[in-house]
Amino acid sequence: MPIIVCTNHLLSFPSLPTTSTADDEGFTEYLYKILVVGDIGTGKTSIIKRFVHNIFSMHYKSTIGVDFALKVINWDPKTEVRLQLWDIAGQERFGSMTRVYYKEAVGALITFDVTRASTFEAVAKWKADIDSKVTIGPDERPIPVVLLANKCDLGKEGFIKTANEMDKYCKDNGFIGWFETSAKENLNIEKASRFLVEHILKMDIRRNQPPTEDKGKIDLSDKTTPPTSGGCCNK
Repeated sequence: MPIIVCTNHLLSFPSLPTTSTADDEGFTEYLYKILVVGDIGTGKTSIIKRFVHNIFSMHYKSTIGVDFALKVINWDPKTEVRLQLWDIAGQERFGSMTRVYYKEAVGALITFDVTRASTFEAVAKWKADIDSKVTIGPDERPIPVVLLANKCDLGKEGFIKTANEMDKYCKDNGFIGWFETSAKENLNIEKASRFLVEHILKMDIRRNQPPTEDKGKIDLSDKTTPPTSGGCCNK
């Protein structure tokens, strides 16, 4: 049963490092910290509430500081994935505290509101901020990030990018994929989250493999096929 813990005091909730444990029967538990960032009012809290509790409200208050949620996924009969979701307030954008918030994260979701073009314009700055403050592995690679074009149930009056343009934007800016989402209609949130987790799991498994004969190097390149849009706005 998923549980959620919310607080605006960062130090009162312990940071959970990336870990994996396996028992004698081969059952493995993974623990990952995931960032959820984007400008204020882009629907970050609604996305998390829908993903964790499958609920939606039109009356969430703006997040102040950072909130937390825990989502447990039974990935397969022998794998459990626990996600600690960090809901970073939009007004915290690019501040000095984000380095503390980002610590030990292994993946991120960046959201924008398809009805407000200004929130898309801020996406590149959020991505650059994450890339500059958190990395993964001994080679300090950027963490995988998925872009969410949220509130697609409201139409795209303020957003004129095509699917092909979005594919190119994500490729040019280092996103592993993008999805049109709607917390209200529960569209593609589960799909986008599982896509990110699948990518992280593959990286984690490869990172923990024994060295190959090629001078001890391990291939960490991601071979996950980039997703196309969920299509909820392309009817």
